Amino acid sequence: MTDVTRILSAIEEGDSQAAEQLLPLVYGELRKLAAQKMANEKPGQTLQATGLVHEAYMRLVDVEKAQHWNSRGHFFGAAAEAMRRILVENARHKNSRKRGGDLHRVDLDTGIHVTESRSAEVLEVDDALTRLAADDPEAAELVRLRFFAGLSLAEAAEIVGLPRSSAYELWAYARARMRCIIGHDE
Repeated sequence: MTDVTRILSAIEEGDSQAAEQLLPLVYGELRKLAAQKMANEKPGQTLQATGLVHEAYMRLVDVEKAQHWNSRGHFFGAAAEAMRRILVENARHKNSRKRGGDLHRVDLDTGIHVTESRSAEVLEVDDALTRLAADDPEAAELVRLRFFAGLSLAEAAEIVGLPRSSAYELWAYARARMRCIIGHDE
């Protein structure tokens, strides 16, 4: 059992000290994920990579809402989901102040960087991801890890528990399905 897995188990059992031990072990990786997301942000944005990491971390280790972590990969998958939710909430907030906007092409290979002009795109991808998850949760998980967490296909495949060849096939399917959902209302 790795240190991260051991500490996650302690958090699950309600050990409030364990959350303090976990942050130094995972902060670097979480910061790297968040920095990838925020790389194209304009200077002076209210949401910075550090803030994204801290917000996601607080959601993950909330002792009052004990969560079960099966493994280190499960934790980082949940971190990707938390970052996705934060980015979507931020986009919805920005979009609520700025009505309208045109549809934009979404490149699923490059990941997402939320700016005011792309907040509608984040919402569009999130809605399509929700629809994909209803039909194929595994494909949706792969898209979520690639698009919102910025993981490589190999990293996402490892977290999902797929061999690389299967992950490549599922990624091709998921991209095509997301394009279909975003391009047309089914």
